[in-house]
Amino acid sequence: MAENGDPVLRLTGLNKSFGAVHVLHDVDFSVRLGEVMALVGDNGAGKSTLIKCIAGIYPIDSGTIEFDGRQVTVDGPRAAADLGIEVVYQDLALADNLDIVQNMFLGRERRKGIVLDEASMEEAARQTLARLSVRTVKSVRQQVASLSGGQRQTVAIAKAALWESKVVILDEPTAALGVAQTRQVLDLVRRLADTGHAVVLISHNMNDVFEVADRITALYLGRVAADVARSEVTHGQVVELITAGRSGDLGLAPQTAAESI
Repeated sequence: MAENGDPVLRLTGLNKSFGAVHVLHDVDFSVRLGEVMALVGDNGAGKSTLIKCIAGIYPIDSGTIEFDGRQVTVDGPRAAADLGIEVVYQDLALADNLDIVQNMFLGRERRKGIVLDEASMEEAARQTLARLSVRTVKSVRQQVASLSGGQRQTVAIAKAALWESKVVILDEPTAALGVAQTRQVLDLVRRLADTGHAVVLISHNMNDVFEVADRITALYLGRVAADVARSEVTHGQVVELITAGRSGDLGLAPQTAAESI
């Protein structure tokens, strides 16, 4: 059983191809409870493919996935959710015509006999928002259509945290948000890790990455260029890893970086 500081999710030698296109090359990736791991890379680097392999949307061609210290097969989104892996995609997948409680329990409603257990679901939604110190939502019975972009992102993240999840993957959570809303979401990302979750943050915004991440994994054309502590690199080095696969002595060997192009 993984504890804070131990890898709860570890991928080793993961490969994925689509026809003749080799998208992921021997990827090693791990994330620990209580930390924010930023996953960065240019468009086409393989970030989305990697996340979809973890989420069970794409089957892997080779390599291993370990969760909580044991090797597992993630053969679908339900298998990932059962393990404790939740993904918040950019489109958030929220229903505008439903309220916050209904959205948080959508597809996993609690029942009391043949009727919905509304009181239990509402209390669980309140407790989850309180645990994450969410104060921007006035009522859990607000329709999602009435919420701002930042509030919607908050609801989507809280929904992921509701299900005893251990790993929460956030795909560009601050994209298209204003300054104040970005601040709220980044605070929530940090609290998610501080409450014991392992958080994977996919972002193109280096300011966001350096503000909340504990570690950074940089992908370059399907290969891991580096897996480093945030404190050990600069903005400039991470940008070089993203664009060239290498920064000084850090990153892919020159020949490997050149072969990836």
